[in-house]
Amino acid sequence: MRAGRRLPGQDADLFSALDEVKAARGAPLAARMRPRTLDEFLGQEHLTGPGRMLRRVIERGAVPSLILWGPPGSGKTTLALLIARATGAHVEPLSAVTAGVADLRRVVQEARARRRDAGRRTILFIDEIHRFNKAQQDVILPHVEDGTVTLIGATTENPSFEVNAPLLSRCRVLVLRALTEEELTALAQRALADRERGLGGLGLRISAEALTLLAQGAGGDARAALNALEIAAAQVEPGGEITAAHVREALQHRAPLYDKAGDAHYDTISAFIKSVRASDPDAAVYWLARMLTAGEDPLFIARRLVIAASEDIGMADPQALLVAVAAQQAVHFLGMPEGMYPLAHATLYLATAPKSNSVGTAYFAALDDVQRTLNEPVPLHLRNAVTGLMRQLGYGRGYRYAHDDTPRYPPATPEEAMLPPPVKLQENLPAPLRGAAYYQPGRYGYEARLRAWLARRRADVPAEEP
Repeated sequence: MRAGRRLPGQDADLFSALDEVKAARGAPLAARMRPRTLDEFLGQEHLTGPGRMLRRVIERGAVPSLILWGPPGSGKTTLALLIARATGAHVEPLSAVTAGVADLRRVVQEARARRRDAGRRTILFIDEIHRFNKAQQDVILPHVEDGTVTLIGATTENPSFEVNAPLLSRCRVLVLRALTEEELTALAQRALADRERGLGGLGLRISAEALTLLAQGAGGDARAALNALEIAAAQVEPGGEITAAHVREALQHRAPLYDKAGDAHYDTISAFIKSVRASDPDAAVYWLARMLTAGEDPLFIARRLVIAASEDIGMADPQALLVAVAAQQAVHFLGMPEGMYPLAHATLYLATAPKSNSVGTAYFAALDDVQRTLNEPVPLHLRNAVTGLMRQLGYGRGYRYAHDDTPRYPPATPEEAMLPPPVKLQENLPAPLRGAAYYQPGRYGYEARLRAWLARRRADVPAEEP
């Protein structure tokens, strides 16, 4: 059962309400199969296993305020309910989607009276706490600090960004993981066998292929696995077998875990760019497909490819930027779904191109010197002499026009003829920076040519200009 406002006309004991829901005819399988004890709880062994921190504090009845951070279906709400039940605390469930400041103040007032009159602790469980704004979180803070309520917040988003620092510092953050295929398999088998709360009364069997498909297709989400199992079971007569076709039909409309403003958005684009940078075309095109399937903005992906073309490939393959920009223009022109072709084209080109970060390295090395030499004058020979006074002061004197100079080194190969002559006609940096070498070509792709050319050019330093 999803936590929300207190049910009207009932005592605030969440568990009596929960038990009624489980017992109700037609309740979803995921609600009926919610674990009643820690021993029934599947997954999160790093938190609830024997001797682990959370189990120890629960057994001692000294649970601190907690933020439970994990993907959907990992057991955040269930774990909060089990903690409250094990410690004998009163639970006030709120959903950050529907609750406001007035609800929080009511809970605090009742918790204070409950502690005074009955000596009973109150656990304030806030589902989707990341949806509370700063003002709402500030209302909770002093009452968490003085122990009026013990806060347990559940969130799918990184609490470092979504929970105020003062409140976060007073809570222990527990990270829940997506369930493994083995755990989801065990969960499905338990639901099929359970005659009291599950599907045991139907005498159903499930093929090994169907069970594997269910565990893989649920994507680590226990709720999704049980929902799909229930839909698949509804297609089979009592005593029959659930096949892969039944499971495939049950899973086909499942939405991917992706929030274009949340962790999944940033984590997936990070995986995409890092796969391109690592020259892994298979991983890169996989993450591209993941983003497009989830409905990511294709122009956002194209912008990231344009950045990667200069940041991670740069002069090792100057064509990479042209390909990336062309992909952006093509996506803008075509729209989706056809825009997937130029995006995949650019992804594979960039992933298989030689890599160099010399563009950024050169820029930031130069930027460091810019910060030190902001007031250095432009050398006189590089200035425009547009008046007689400027010419008298030496503006433009000694400037050597590159097109008028005959190269001292004829090109040795056709490839070398594609580069400027390796001749340094004059010094073009301010005097304190003469000889600075910001650009360091890599050893791969086009930069392998530039490396030898630039070494010759930098060695050919003329005498100081008059």
